[in-house]
Amino acid sequence: MYYQDKLHSLQEIFGTEQIEVTADRLTVDGRSYPILDDVIVLTAPSEYTAYVRQRLGQAATGAAGGAYAEDVQFSFGEEWKAYAELLPEHEQEFRQYFDLVELAQLRGKRVCDLGCGMGRWSHFLQAHVAELVLLDFSDAIFVARKNLASAGNCLFFMGDLQQLSFNPDFADLIFSLGVLHHLPTPCLDEVRKLKVYSPRVLVFLYYALDNRPWYFRALLRLVTAVRRLVCGVRSPWFRKLFSLAGTFGVYLPLVLLGRLLKPFGLASRVPLHDFYRSKSVQRIEQDVYDRFFTSIEQRVSRAEILALSDTFSRVRVSEGLPYWHFLCER
Repeated sequence: MYYQDKLHSLQEIFGTEQIEVTADRLTVDGRSYPILDDVIVLTAPSEYTAYVRQRLGQAATGAAGGAYAEDVQFSFGEEWKAYAELLPEHEQEFRQYFDLVELAQLRGKRVCDLGCGMGRWSHFLQAHVAELVLLDFSDAIFVARKNLASAGNCLFFMGDLQQLSFNPDFADLIFSLGVLHHLPTPCLDEVRKLKVYSPRVLVFLYYALDNRPWYFRALLRLVTAVRRLVCGVRSPWFRKLFSLAGTFGVYLPLVLLGRLLKPFGLASRVPLHDFYRSKSVQRIEQDVYDRFFTSIEQRVSRAEILALSDTFSRVRVSEGLPYWHFLCER
């Protein structure tokens, strides 16, 4: 029973001593949640994925309420099942995202990965912390459990980060990388809401290309139009072929063009080059999938991020890739 030695942690996370745990069920203050493959399912039955309903032997329970986005849940679940492998470049990206965080200061701390996907960032973080809380509202959480099978300091939750049932200050650090801009509510407002749960919040949001030439934004409008046309297509074959076409027909040619222009100091003026110049084909393909098969995409400028100072005492925006990732301190 995976959570047998984690009862105290669960009490702290939920803010109550009224917790009972068995191999397949967690009960918090009388409310019961199923446990599947060591994943505690916090989502309401109306928000269960088809996989969870099948495992629990339940039929669909009708439409969900609130800001629930079933299409986003489906896309990310399918994405991380299709691209479940941890890649060598993920470690470099992890270090880029955490350039604002002193990893040594996380010793003995509880850290939360909100919107963890397949757990790639937690994989590299888990050795630096006392405990990791991973949460995702798609089937990707089950992929994360497999990728962190050898880590005994992780707790896995399927749940909606907009409806967290966790205790205030349950974590010493929260990070949410590439997640909040896919929500159906303003992403910066969602950052503000996280203040109650942790004194520090590390976030990555798609940038508004505010530090790029004008034609980057013109190309983005074209990309957005294509994304809106194809994002509703659920055929796995179409998604695979489209992702491959984008990889070999757009991303890799632009990376090559950037390399050719590098001797002239023009590489950074080529879209996609800076971030993807050292990425594998598999990594690029996953990003094409991510970019085109998500129906909701928000973008923010550096100035808009700095305006979070109305909620946090300190907001630091990294000057490094990926743009923009930033650390908010309460």
